[in-house]
Amino acid sequence: MQSLLSPAILFFLLGLLAATLRSNLQIPEAIGKALAIYLMAAIGLKGGVQLAQNGVTPDLVLAGIAGLCLSLLLPFSAYWAVRRLGQQERPQAGAVAAHYGSVSVVTFVTGTAALEAAGLPAAGFMVAVLALMEAPAILVGLWLARRSSPQGQSGMRAQLSHTLRDGSILLLIGGFVIGLVVGPQGFEPVRPVFEGAFGGMLCLFLLDMGLVAGRHLARTGRLSPRLIALAIVLAVSHGLVGLLVGTAIGLDPGTAAALAILAGSASYIAAPAAIRMALPEVDPGMPLTMSLAITFPFNVLVGIPLVIAVTGYLT
Repeated sequence: MQSLLSPAILFFLLGLLAATLRSNLQIPEAIGKALAIYLMAAIGLKGGVQLAQNGVTPDLVLAGIAGLCLSLLLPFSAYWAVRRLGQQERPQAGAVAAHYGSVSVVTFVTGTAALEAAGLPAAGFMVAVLALMEAPAILVGLWLARRSSPQGQSGMRAQLSHTLRDGSILLLIGGFVIGLVVGPQGFEPVRPVFEGAFGGMLCLFLLDMGLVAGRHLARTGRLSPRLIALAIVLAVSHGLVGLLVGTAIGLDPGTAAALAILAGSASYIAAPAAIRMALPEVDPGMPLTMSLAITFPFNVLVGIPLVIAVTGYLT
């Protein structure tokens, strides 16, 4: 309940409500991009500073291996569910698998803020794990969609290059490296900007994301009840797998919860761009609506608080 009543979540609900009421409330696109840039830079920078302070640890190596394995394996469960239970064709199921195997940076930012507020801070190196988890799942999803097509293989090679040059990934990794170089002492002069203002910026950003999610759902129409259910079930089941894996390899509760949040999220930035470029025959609206208009709001409102509650119960 405390997580649900946090200012950031309430601003997200305000955005959803405004979109539902067809209000003229909007965040200018330039400001929305600036907020995203700030959040990515702040998350990366603080993660690098924490790693510089603590050094390379066995937990970092274990979390990196676990994140990579999850990114490679989770698309298969999403593909099977959408192919068999959702009754979708192979290319469409592969597109959904790419979305639900990859990760959402915004969900991660929201989740880490909620974990910190709940007294379960995640290790800073989880920023590097996030970057590691994004591209492999997209490539697996593309392979599942067109594994018998030579054109699909060439598309995968092109998309690997595109994903590695994605702006959000570059900013996260770049901020992480800068934080690693400057360390805690170098971070002190900019701490008020990148730490003190973080909560307020997150509120404004989630207000914008609430508007985007609500208007996208209204614009694209309704999904079938079966696909809506799958969008929720995949988030819960993947998140549970991530939490169990994080706990089994000995990560601290906050870091295991962050791995669960990553595993249970769904990409709606990198994966749609990949699908549009590599699978032009696939309608991108269905997987994007599932990830952005169903899974993302579910995770913000229910999934993240659920992860926090289960983590607290396990500890």
